[in-house]
Amino acid sequence: MNVDISAYLLIGEENTNGRPVEEVVRAAIAAGFTCIQLRSKVASAREMIELAEKCANVIAELKKSETVALLIDDRLDVALAARLQDIKVDGVHVGQNDIPPSVCRKYLGDDAIVGFTPRKQNMIDYVKSHVFSDVDYFGVGPFHESKSKPDAGRQGDGSIITRTLEELTELIKISPVPIAVGGGVTVEDLPEIAKTGADGFFVISAVAGAVDPYLAAKDLTETWKRCINNKY
Repeated sequence: MNVDISAYLLIGEENTNGRPVEEVVRAAIAAGFTCIQLRSKVASAREMIELAEKCANVIAELKKSETVALLIDDRLDVALAARLQDIKVDGVHVGQNDIPPSVCRKYLGDDAIVGFTPRKQNMIDYVKSHVFSDVDYFGVGPFHESKSKPDAGRQGDGSIITRTLEELTELIKISPVPIAVGGGVTVEDLPEIAKTGADGFFVISAVAGAVDPYLAAKDLTETWKRCINNKY
């Protein structure tokens, strides 16, 4: 399937304030989100597979299985195991310290989606000097320091590199694949992110931690649409 990263939710049980992940996913998709990434640093492989099944069922119930991608963060083993159980997992998202995109592509096949987070330091030079033939899109951030991903952009000295609007604009011009921007993003950031030419945005707590996930997701998707249509 062709991945739509215009409104992208990252989510795991640790992000939902005790609410079922699949119900937050349901609210987000109903509000217009187009891509779901299951991400957990505490869940076991079995728990992730069970969660993938619940979310795949929700996506199917909403008749979005061919338009909303369900991805697994980091865990190629979980994605493969879920697929072997006929759970519609569409691919994975990996970073610099995970299994290489080429390996993910080899095991998941040409029809799978493989997302990638490029190196934080000297990102523009890195993208210019590498071939990304096995990657479908980049996830780039953090835009701000993020409570949901406290180590995002953190360097060896403890400092955090965040992405500037100027850097994002240049990166998007040279990128061989679509780019979603996230990391501490709120609805107020979307006009500036849209001006960079980004293909979409990604969030965690802005939806998963909201009092009303549906209303929060709706505000984000409607604002993004206004931004990219130059109506903001």
